[in-house]
Amino acid sequence: QVQLVESGGGLVQAGGSLRLSCARSGSIFSINAMGWYRQAPGKQRELVAAITSGGSTNYADSVKGRFTISRDNAKTTMYLHMNSLKPEDTAVYYCNVRGSTSLALWDVNDYWGQGTQVTVSS
Repeated sequence: QVQLVESGGGLVQAGGSLRLSCARSGSIFSINAMGWYRQAPGKQRELVAAITSGGSTNYADSVKGRFTISRDNAKTTMYLHMNSLKPEDTAVYYCNVRGSTSLALWDVNDYWGQGTQVTVSS
């Protein structure tokens, strides 16, 4: 029932910027956290940035000062503003939402988007 769709990826030169968007459809009763992950070929998927329901954020050391995670007030759309992009940022970026779809708030599920490709050229 819950679906996440990423958009905004593409090809950009080093030093450039991109804004990724994650649109959510379907109801989530309570959201614990939202975040962005990325996976480069031959590497493990890694957390890029996360934001909790309370608004606190966490970033991978490699993107601190360059990336900013945000969301709309309804928590139906999440963004990742990426500045000063580097070739090592090249990866498929995935949207993640963790939450509950019922009053059973202990029943927490993870929802994932299909991913969007970000390629940074040097």
